[in-house]
Amino acid sequence: MRKLQISDADVMRTAICDEIRRSPESRYDHRLHGILLVCVGRSCYEVADLLSQSPRTVENWVRSFEQRGLAGLQDGGRPGRPSRVNDAVLQTVAHDLRQSPRDLAYPQTMWDGPLLRHHLAERLGVQIGVRQCQRLFHQLKFRRRKPRPVIAKADPEVQEAYKKTPHSRLKG
Repeated sequence: MRKLQISDADVMRTAICDEIRRSPESRYDHRLHGILLVCVGRSCYEVADLLSQSPRTVENWVRSFEQRGLAGLQDGGRPGRPSRVNDAVLQTVAHDLRQSPRDLAYPQTMWDGPLLRHHLAERLGVQIGVRQCQRLFHQLKFRRRKPRPVIAKADPEVQEAYKKTPHSRLKG
């Protein structure tokens, strides 16, 4: 049988590795393939090279498989700092964002990251950064809208005066 080749094999290998890392099911299958290769006699170094992993990672898979069986290859809970925004706070924020900031006694007419940060600190006692507030907007499916400048609805003479290069100067 003729040897098959994939065009741009290095790029494709990187893309496939990224895809495997993205999905929990793919990561589990990836580990299973690694264990299978060790079972047929490949060394951890060979398996690591084939699967684009470090040899230490493959050793950890084998050790975990030996200790806990197939369950040892599944993704466990990942450590990390607990969120400061629990479900109750999230529901309150979702409710508050449906109101105008003016309804909650703020001078602004639209919600933005700094205002939401201030609101969370003052009303709910939750201290998070502006970037995290922007992530909350995205998580709650709120779009940030920029206010339209007032000049768009102004008198045409005022608009002309506002322009850097007024129309009358262009003709002359």
